[in-house]
Amino acid sequence: MWSTAREVAAGDVVIVWMTRDIIQPLVITPGKELNSKYGVYRHADLVGVPYGSKIRSRNGKGFIHLLRPTPELWTLALPHRTQILYLADIAFVASWLDLKLGSKVIEAGTGSGSFSHSVARTVGPTGHLWSYEFHEARANKAREEFTRHGMDDVVTLTHRNVCKDGFTIVDTADAVFLDLPAPWDAIEHAKKALRKDRSTRICCFSPCMEQVLRTVSTLNEAGFTEITMYETLLRPHQVDAAPPLTPVGAVSARLKQAEARREEKRLRQIANARAGAELRAGKRKAEEGEGEGDEGREKRARADPDGMSGAATETGGEGEGEESEGWAGQSESAVRTKPDTAISLSAGPSASAPVRLEEREEEAVEPAKVTFSKTFSEVRGHTSYLTFAVLPPATTMTTTTTVEAPAAARASASGEQPSATVSADATPSMSLPATPAPEHA
Repeated sequence: MWSTAREVAAGDVVIVWMTRDIIQPLVITPGKELNSKYGVYRHADLVGVPYGSKIRSRNGKGFIHLLRPTPELWTLALPHRTQILYLADIAFVASWLDLKLGSKVIEAGTGSGSFSHSVARTVGPTGHLWSYEFHEARANKAREEFTRHGMDDVVTLTHRNVCKDGFTIVDTADAVFLDLPAPWDAIEHAKKALRKDRSTRICCFSPCMEQVLRTVSTLNEAGFTEITMYETLLRPHQVDAAPPLTPVGAVSARLKQAEARREEKRLRQIANARAGAELRAGKRKAEEGEGEGDEGREKRARADPDGMSGAATETGGEGEGEESEGWAGQSESAVRTKPDTAISLSAGPSASAPVRLEEREEEAVEPAKVTFSKTFSEVRGHTSYLTFAVLPPATTMTTTTTVEAPAAARASASGEQPSATVSADATPSMSLPATPAPEHA
């Protein structure tokens, strides 16, 4: 259908994947550019790039992926001309209609060609798809796409009103798919186009329940059996891999360590505050002691001008000096001791430092990841109802005539009534033998 080469060539149709919601088809034409909010890309730069490559923009705004087209990607990227069938409906319809390699299929209502591409891949080169579209402009656009994608040998597109004019083939199709506003008008025509030598299937795609009810009535009248109706809903899941949850014991241990660090910090702040207060008190006392010593010497000098008490004064001064020095020394020792105390407090929990280091080493090792899935926040709802039915082969309907004809001929030749009759379902119902009359004298 599309290019099977490994690398992109001029004229190829590629799928440009920008984000999960922004996917678009692109025909590679050298000389043109692709402009988007994710950057500017020259078509000439894309020629020769392997499919699946990640291409960065020339202006550094982002990147895109170049993918090889598939029916699934085409369904997501095609230009919408009508309501289309999505993957959930397409897969279910293809499975129920028993489409396989070599199947002959009729599609009424080409639309945007989403279902056509999937069927063309399923039936392969040995099968065929006859597609019919009532709207001429949509038919011409779809025909151009089929030609560009190399599907002319598998798909025959016809602009035709099948509800009035019927289909262009008779006793050929293995399955019929009707995506029409009034599918009941095309059921008799579809019955003529289906094969009569085997069981064939039909599917009607209708968005309203009133359409389903009328379609079911028409299918019953036309002789179809096994009539069923389904509604498919798509619920995509996103699969991710994440590290496993941390055990409760490890979390508890970390909380205890954090609490110990906070308590350590609190005690250190208290110790530093006490040390600062004692330092300030020692300095204040030392300054007061020096002031009192100077005033005493002056008073003694005035009281004893001859210096008789000088030795005592000097001795007292020395004592006071020593006392002041003692206070100063005490304050200095307090200054020296309190930081040591703070250091010892901070060094107490340091025994747990190797434990934290080991924990860091364990955290550095990447743990095994756990795979989980979650649904998308937006789930696409109802699209349409799918009504299926089976048309039994014509041989079961003609068995009655084939079996009864010889019996009627023999009866007419002998002038007697036939003793056996055949029901409409080809199951003979034999008459019981006459009971002999009892022997009496």
